[in-house]
Amino acid sequence: MDRIAIEAQGLTRSFDKLLAVDHISFKLCYGEIFGFLGPNGAGKSTTIRMLTGILAPTDGGARVASFDINKDAEKVKESIGYMSQRFSLYLDLTVEENLSFYGRIYRLGAELRKRISEVLDLTGLESWRGRLAGELSGGLKQRLALASAILHRPRILFLDEPTAGIDPLARRSLWELLYMTAEEGVALFVTTHYMEEAERCNQIAVISQGKLLTIGNPKELKDQLSGRLLEVQCAPLMKASRVFSGLPGMGGITAYGTALHIHVHDEQRARASLEQAARTHGITLFSVQPISASLEDVFSSLTEDHERSI
Repeated sequence: MDRIAIEAQGLTRSFDKLLAVDHISFKLCYGEIFGFLGPNGAGKSTTIRMLTGILAPTDGGARVASFDINKDAEKVKESIGYMSQRFSLYLDLTVEENLSFYGRIYRLGAELRKRISEVLDLTGLESWRGRLAGELSGGLKQRLALASAILHRPRILFLDEPTAGIDPLARRSLWELLYMTAEEGVALFVTTHYMEEAERCNQIAVISQGKLLTIGNPKELKDQLSGRLLEVQCAPLMKASRVFSGLPGMGGITAYGTALHIHVHDEQRARASLEQAARTHGITLFSVQPISASLEDVFSSLTEDHERSI
């Protein structure tokens, strides 16, 4: 069996004069968790809509579950599961009734009752099966959404910001379920704004204004910035951020507590520029030292550098 779950080649979508997704290419294997990161409006949702067979590409294409999205969109839809960031099930139906409804859509037939019991047990919703979906907490609603998405045993699962708006404990619990799903050989395509969640992914792709900026595992992406990232303790912090962002040779700048993380192209020149700018603008520098990069540093640096280049 082909181990490639998704393979995109030059995937592109434009709306009139807007190029929403610009010739992106990547691969995702079964059993992997693929994190798709980008600011709002970067093209994440448009990419998902193409990969799920909802929206036709303007150019390029992809194979999803071995089906061509340009030729077999309906077969793609039958082969995948989808979990949106907004709860989209029926609030006036019970947990079990929601699952029964979607199970009939997927024509599970005689297997339906058994499969409902399996997903209720997997997601910890057995004791809630008779509760109206509208009465569930945010975390339980997301569990129900996941249960619905995996009910028909898809081998590829798309999750669009699955933990948005739920508390940290519920997020951790949901990610444990996602790990279990991946361990069963399911490919997970996940969008998220939480960098600690991105750390859990096997691969991470960063997209900005339709362009794929980088792709790799979390360590590889952080190593790209290591040795070129400075932690600058200074005051006043936000004034320093505005001043330093205009200096030559500075990349992404992110505020962390009482410090700035600054991606630089040449450490010695950057130190001299920071010291000179601080003297000129009345900014106090307490310390400047190189540090290891976090994924948030990588994300900020890549997206800000790309926006500056346009």
